[in-house]
Amino acid sequence: MSLYSTAASMVTVAAEGSEHGGSHESLSAYLIGGGALFALLLALWITTRFNRDR
Repeated sequence: MSLYSTAASMVTVAAEGSEHGGSHESLSAYLIGGGALFALLLALWITTRFNRDR
């Protein structure tokens, strides 16, 4: 199988599975975005705590 045919079949399978726009009713975009922002800020804070030599 070539990379192109594999990618084409994956796109076809993904398109068939998304009947309602691809999002779940219980997922909130603001909640997901806020969680991602919190995780990135936490990772930044942890990184700066371990980088004491600057």
